[in-house]
Formats: sequence, structure tokens, C-alpha cells
Amino acid sequence: MTPALSSSSSSAAASQRLIRCTASLWRTHAPHRSPSMSPPPRKLKLMAEIMVKAKYAVLERDDYDDVRCEKCLSGDRDDELLLCDKCDKGFHMKCVSPIVARVPIGSWLCPKCCGQKRVRSFSQKKIIDFFRIQKCKDAESLYLSAQAIKHRRRLRSLVWQKKRRRLLSFLPSEDPDRRLKQMGSLAAALTTLQMEFSDDLTYLPGMASRSANQAELEDGGMQVLSKEDIETFELCRTMSRRGECAPLLVVFDSCEGFTVQADDQIKDMTFIAEYTGDVDYLTNREHDDCDSMMTLLSAKHPSRSLVICPDTHGNIARFINGINNHTP
Repeated sequence: MTPALSSSSSSAAASQRLIRCTASLWRTHAPHRSPSMSPPPRKLKLMAEIMVKAKYAVLERDDYDDVRCEKCLSGDRDDELLLCDKCDKGFHMKCVSPIVARVPIGSWLCPKCCGQKRVRSFSQKKIIDFFRIQKCKDAESLYLSAQAIKHRRRLRSLVWQKKRRRLLSFLPSEDPDRRLKQMGSLAAALTTLQMEFSDDLTYLPGMASRSANQAELEDGGMQVLSKEDIETFELCRTMSRRGECAPLLVVFDSCEGFTVQADDQIKDMTFIAEYTGDVDYLTNREHDDCDSMMTLLSAKHPSRSLVICPDTHGNIARFINGINNHTP
């Protein structure tokens, strides 16, 4: 009986040794892989791409006395210094492009961290598509309207006395390349502000409807244009649709933002553009600090008064009106 017990215990020990040996070999030796089973090489991303998509946390410092503007390298005017909530770097409100007209509410990201790219130039095709310019069949017809304007002005100069001043239509530049440069400057400014070009009033859902804009609601009555002024207005709109714009350039100023400069002589009382944008009720904009609103309808009841807000749609009138100018 004793040998039997000894044999049983020895076989159990052997099995335990076999199990331990097998487990040890499984843990220390990696399985053999054929070349076809090798994992594909990993593609590494640039740190700049990772930081753009990475979540950020608002950092707080104990001392902000050493904050300097990354553009002008100055720490003066600390009341105008903005701190980026992602890179924690300082920027003056006037040094960023485009400038920040008022202190933003909530978090703020610098142009580099938010991935904002400023449009610098537009090709001829992009300008035509951006403004939806209607091509003329005859190239000479582009200048017929300008010649007609000059003829009308010569006739008006013969009038000995005028009862009231009339509107004059703008004279577009005769050089096509010059006109493209003018329209390209406007397209760059609108694109930077993430706006769409529109020469008409826009009515968006959730805002004032088209039926709310009624002339009979104007307190004191609506001023009516004369027949000559209506013809001038329609002529200017027709020229704009053909790509014949007023001789104006939209330029960027480090202190005032986007402003407008005359690219040619423009006479007094010349019609430039209609103020366009999104139409909304005045009551919806009572607490809006936007500096680009324009009164459209002033009704007896404030709930019916309308304003034009060029937030998402507009034309060059937004920049002529001195928008984004917060300096004294």
C-alpha cells in the first residue's frame, strides 16, 4: 500500500510541476507572428493638431503683473488685456485681428487657438461667386450705365435753380482690375466676420417677419422718394448686380478695425449702398450691445419697431457706418 501512495503523490507533484512549467512558459514567451500578422505602423500626429482638438481648462494665476501682449510686447493698458483661456497668453483688444470691440462675455480664445484664418485675397472667380455677379453678354454694356450717369449729371448742371437736392448714383471705376480689388477687400472683411453678402434685407426664422415691415406703421409717416431718386436707386442696384461697385476700399486699421476709404472722387449726395442685414424687433435687442444696429421702422408701439442687425448678412454699409470703432 505504501508504494501505491508514493506513486500517487509523485504523479500529483509531477502534474503540479508540469502545470507550473507550462504556465511559466506561456507567460515568458510571446507567440510567434508571421510577417503578415504584424500590426500596421502607427501614424503620429503633430502636436499642433493635437492641441487644436484637445480640451482646455481655464488656468488661473496668482499674479498677473508680468502679463504682456504677444503682439506689441507691452504690458500697458491692462484694462484692455485679454487672456486666452487655452494658451493663457495676453493680447490687447486692439492688437488682435480683427480687433475686439468690447470685453467678451465668458471664455475667449486668441486667433491662433481658435484656428481662425484671415482671408487675404480672392480670385476673380471667387469674387464673382461671392457677390453672385450677373455676367453681361456685351462687354461694352458695362460702361453704358456710367456714360448715362455722366450725361444725366451734365443735364442737371444746366438747371438754374433746384427745389431740393437729388440723389446721385455712384460712378464705378472703369478699370476692371481696380473694381476686382475693391470687391475683394469687401469680400475679405465679410468673410473674416463670418458674414454673407446681401444687398437686401433678410428675414430669418425666430426674428421679425417680412409682413412686420409696413410703411403705415412708421410714427409720423414714411418719407417717399421722388421719381428721380427711385431711378437712381434702381440704377445703382443694377450696377451692383453686374459687379460695378462704388469706388471704395475696405481696409483694416489696428485701432478701428475695418473701415472704408474712397478709391476715387465721390461727390456729395452720392448713393453708395442700402443698409442691409437681418431684420429683428427692437424689443428683442434691448440688451444687445452690438454697435452695428440701424433703425428700420420706428412705430408708435415699441413692440412693432424694427431694427437692422448686420450680424450674419450685410454689405459695405456696415463698415461705412463706423462699425467696430470703439475709440473716443
